[in-house]
Amino acid sequence: MVQDRTRVDITGTPTRQQDDEETQKREGPWSPGIEHELLESRTLLVSGPVTDKMCRTVVGQLLLLEDKDPESPISVYINSPGGSADSGFAMYDMIRFVRCPVRTIVNGLCASAAVLVFLAGDRESRLCLPHSRFLIHQPSTAGQGTASDLRITAQQVLKLRDRYNHIVSEATGKKEAEVLEDASRDFWLDAEEAVDYGLVSRILTRRSEL
Repeated sequence: MVQDRTRVDITGTPTRQQDDEETQKREGPWSPGIEHELLESRTLLVSGPVTDKMCRTVVGQLLLLEDKDPESPISVYINSPGGSADSGFAMYDMIRFVRCPVRTIVNGLCASAAVLVFLAGDRESRLCLPHSRFLIHQPSTAGQGTASDLRITAQQVLKLRDRYNHIVSEATGKKEAEVLEDASRDFWLDAEEAVDYGLVSRILTRRSEL
């Protein structure tokens, strides 16, 4: 059985949530002043593993910016290896929930659950920088417990897979069967391949192109 404080990430690997102090040590110091300035410019960062803490921060920032100005766009910059599936879906839903137009920009890696966050952006505003990379794959699990528990876990993983594939299919115009086939193994795309696949609307080389 999956223990308390354990989440299944979109890659299927059970991952234990880190304490705030451990997360801060791993991610390094972050100036509150810089974070404040970014928020004032309506810029959010999805950087590092997708966790419950990241989700809480991003959701709070989205709601705050919507309350301040529901018409002005929000830019979400993504460089993430993915992580918690539940947090990825939660951020996807919230980005689409707020009234503000949202553009998502990949700067580096966008993998697994982070792909959900990226695809939440408006269709014509899903952007990336030239050396970005994308990874799409199906979830799996290393669950433990009785046969009945493992059966339930497997069913939930399949539901996650289907929800994930449906979002990718809807965003790219690909058939779900095609996405399922592509994601049956690690499916890597560079920036140009991501445009061809339909994940990315265009590649940016300069900020002025926003």
